[in-house]
Amino acid sequence: MIRKMPIGIQTFEEIRSNGNVYVDKTAYIYRLVNDSKCYFLGRPRRFGKSLLLSTLKAYFEGQKALFDGLAIAGMEKDWIPYPVFHLDLNAGNYGTVTGLPVKLDDSLRYLEMEWGEDQREKEAPSRFEGLIRRACKKTGKKVVVLVDEYDKPLLQSMENSQVNEDIRSELKAFYGVLKSADPYLRFVFLTGVTKFSKISVFSDLNQPRDISLLDDYAEICGITSAELVENFDPELHALAEKHGLSYEEALAQMKKNFNGYHFSENSEGVFNPFSVLNTLANRKFSYYWFATGTPTFLVRELKNVDFDIREFHDGIVTEVQAIDDYRPGSGNPVALLYQSGYLTITGVDVDTGMYTLGFPNEEVKYGFLKELLPLYIPMVKPGEGFYIGKFYKYLRSCNIDGFMTQFKAFFASIPYDLNYEKTEIHYHKIFYLVFTLLGQFAESEVHSAKGRADAIVKTVDAIYVFEFKLSGSGSVNGALHQIDEKGYFMPYTSDGRKLIKVGVVFDTVERNIEAWKSVVI
Repeated sequence: MIRKMPIGIQTFEEIRSNGNVYVDKTAYIYRLVNDSKCYFLGRPRRFGKSLLLSTLKAYFEGQKALFDGLAIAGMEKDWIPYPVFHLDLNAGNYGTVTGLPVKLDDSLRYLEMEWGEDQREKEAPSRFEGLIRRACKKTGKKVVVLVDEYDKPLLQSMENSQVNEDIRSELKAFYGVLKSADPYLRFVFLTGVTKFSKISVFSDLNQPRDISLLDDYAEICGITSAELVENFDPELHALAEKHGLSYEEALAQMKKNFNGYHFSENSEGVFNPFSVLNTLANRKFSYYWFATGTPTFLVRELKNVDFDIREFHDGIVTEVQAIDDYRPGSGNPVALLYQSGYLTITGVDVDTGMYTLGFPNEEVKYGFLKELLPLYIPMVKPGEGFYIGKFYKYLRSCNIDGFMTQFKAFFASIPYDLNYEKTEIHYHKIFYLVFTLLGQFAESEVHSAKGRADAIVKTVDAIYVFEFKLSGSGSVNGALHQIDEKGYFMPYTSDGRKLIKVGVVFDTVERNIEAWKSVVI
């Protein structure tokens, strides 16, 4: 029996009415409405924020029947309906100064059709506040306000500073209504990708309780390992059968590709729900989430601040405050990388409170690094893709000359007007990108610390150890000697595969690979 996967369905009522598979998150709903009054939740795109708000809307409208059989059915007794204002800013076009006013006007007109209007209320903030007061007066019940993607106008206008500033001012006034109207409000919930608390958006709003990094709500969006097995067992078996895998192997591949998001220091990893649903529905492993929106703005940010992408290898160490609040123009894109879902918490130092951030899974790791390639290799054009499999085929057939010749072509494509200092770092970054992307096909590691080989690649039949030197400070023979002297092959001597050491020299004058030599041990 083929069950319905709720792909692209963000309405709780539709999912429940049409028999779609639903991962029960309603216990969180009960906790939310009884713990506090005003919340903010930040999560990456396509992580279930809209469905969460739709579920809250159905709950506050008292649609008890939709919750039959779910956790909250045994918790809630009253099911009191309230007037609900659901504002969705996701669909607007915010590239011009008129984008936000048009979107707010459309949203408020829809509400005024139900709750009436007052001709004295001309601007969006006064109309919004008037609507809240009228709804409360007409029903005798306080109002519930749900705002989906509150920050979409800010994120979409970031590359136009004047439009962004205008939008920020408009949103500050609009959201400020939620403070002045507080006596008329039962519950407020805002979602978004990024928290802009330090740039005045929230300054006129009663400070919402930010649950983005709290243990208690870390799994409110996304799918845990237990939820995956409990809710999608038939689909996991079908996926395994399609690919000739055991159930355990299919589950392991799902975890490797889509799991690993940590939204608090103590939480277990959660799966990206969009990629999970698409993989199970199509019975095909692919990078579904990444394909729906490439991080072009983030890539440009990394370029503008000349971020050393090699930091991704060992993890980026940062204070919790640095990922909690993104400030445009700060020269530090780490917060936006985390909040957008391209980095996640991979470790915590309990003594210092410092977080280590890294890629959550293979979908994000390889998708993101492919997006970075055009910055460093001009012959790779944005949007055209990059077939790293060609590199792997060279190594798979022990064709070191073909492998290194491809590298030479890449370096030859780099504009010669790059200054000397940047070029040396630049070639290291290219090596990092290519060897890391090889990990899609073979076990691949890139190192830079002393006492460790620069790069190691393991294919089915061979293990390669690479050592790189700069002209004037080393030779190919010196690189090969260092591999022996430092014992880089020692962990693999009993492996059984062919062991191949490769010494490479980079010419800092010509800014390209000067020579290489490989030796089978």
